[in-house]
Amino acid sequence: MRAIVTVIGKDSVGIIARVADCLSEHGVNVEDISQTVLQDYFVMIMLADLKKATCSVKELSDKLDTLGKKIGVQAKIQHEDIFNAMHRI
Repeated sequence: MRAIVTVIGKDSVGIIARVADCLSEHGVNVEDISQTVLQDYFVMIMLADLKKATCSVKELSDKLDTLGKKIGVQAKIQHEDIFNAMHRI
């Protein structure tokens, strides 16, 4: 199973590392990553493999939400199928 992780907020040092650490701590492998800074805003999308995850998507969502609040960004995770369904034309 795969999921999409999105992170948006004011740019600061360590955002990628903190999010990647959170995912790694829970057995999630980052398969692909795209990130950019638009003026002062950091934007990142990760494709994550949840096959070996040690917790549910809901628990990961809560953990990313808590982390995001600590580092001043919005960090969200969605199952790949939900993400695809929401972005169909």
